[in-house]
Amino acid sequence: MADIALLDGGNGQEISKRSRGVTHPLWSVEVMFETPELVVDVHSEFIEAGARVLTVNTYAATPTRMENHGYGDRFEEAHATAIQLARSAIAKSGQSAHYVQIAGCLPPLVASFRSEVSKNYADSLEEFRRIVRGQVEHVDLFLIETMSNIEEASAALDAATEAGRPVYLGLTLSDDMSNTLRSGERLEAAISALARKSPNGILLNCSTPEAITKAMPILAQSGIRFGGYANGFTSVEAFEPGGTVDSLRARRDLSPDVYADFVEQWVDLGATIVGGCCEVAPAHIKHLADRLIASGHTIANLGGAPG
Repeated sequence: MADIALLDGGNGQEISKRSRGVTHPLWSVEVMFETPELVVDVHSEFIEAGARVLTVNTYAATPTRMENHGYGDRFEEAHATAIQLARSAIAKSGQSAHYVQIAGCLPPLVASFRSEVSKNYADSLEEFRRIVRGQVEHVDLFLIETMSNIEEASAALDAATEAGRPVYLGLTLSDDMSNTLRSGERLEAAISALARKSPNGILLNCSTPEAITKAMPILAQSGIRFGGYANGFTSVEAFEPGGTVDSLRARRDLSPDVYADFVEQWVDLGATIVGGCCEVAPAHIKHLADRLIASGHTIANLGGAPG
C-alpha cells in the first residue's frame, strides 16, 4: 500500500464556527489578531486527528484583499502571526517539525471561485512573489489553493518555484460535473499547460467531492503525483467577491464516513495526497486517517516520512 500524505481540513470554516464575532470578508485574519489561541486550537485539533501537513492561516491575507478591507498595513504582521501560530500548534501537539510540515498558502488574490476578477499574469506574479517572500523562510513547502484559471495558477507556480521549495497546485472545478475549471477551461488543458512548470503535485480542491471524483481519472492519467481535498458546501454560486461565508450553506449529507468513501475512491485511482477543504472538520480528517490505516496505508507528510 502507498504512503498517503494527509493534509488538514477547512481552517477558515472551523475558525468561523468557533468565533463569536460577526463574519467579515477577512474573518480568519481578524480572529487571528484578536484571539490567536482559537487558531492554535484549530490547528491542534487537525494534528490530533492525524493531519501531517498544516496550511498557514493566510488564505484571505493577500495584499489585494487586505488593502480592500482596511488591513493593508498589517500584511507582514498577518503572515508572521500565521506562521507562529502553526508552529505553536505543532509544539503543543508534542510532535516534531519533521513529523508535521507547515505549508505556505498561495490563494486566489482577489476572490475565490470567480475567475473573471483575477489579475493578469504580470500583476499576479508580482503579488504572489510578495506572499512568497513573507513565508519562504518559515515553511516546508507551498500549497497553491483554489486556482480557478490557468493564468493565475501559472503566476502562482512561477512565484513559488523561484523560491526553491516544493510546490503543490490545487485547482478548483466547476461543480456541474463538466471537468472544467471555474473559468470554463478544460481540466485537460490546464494540466497540459501547468505540468510543464513541474509542480511536485497537482490536486483538485474546494469543489464538491462528486465533481472531484468524476475528474480524478484525468489526473490519474497525467503522470504527476496527484490528489484532492473537497469542500462540504451545498453550492458556492452565492459567493461574491468581497462577500462572506454567511452566504454559503454546509451540506448535511457529508458525514465523516461519506467523505471517507469519496476519498477512498481517489486513493484507489492512485491519489497519494488527500485532506479536506471548507466544511471538512477535524472529525472528518480523523475518520479518514483511521480508514486509510485500516486499509493498509501509511499516513505521511509531503516529505514522505512515515508515521
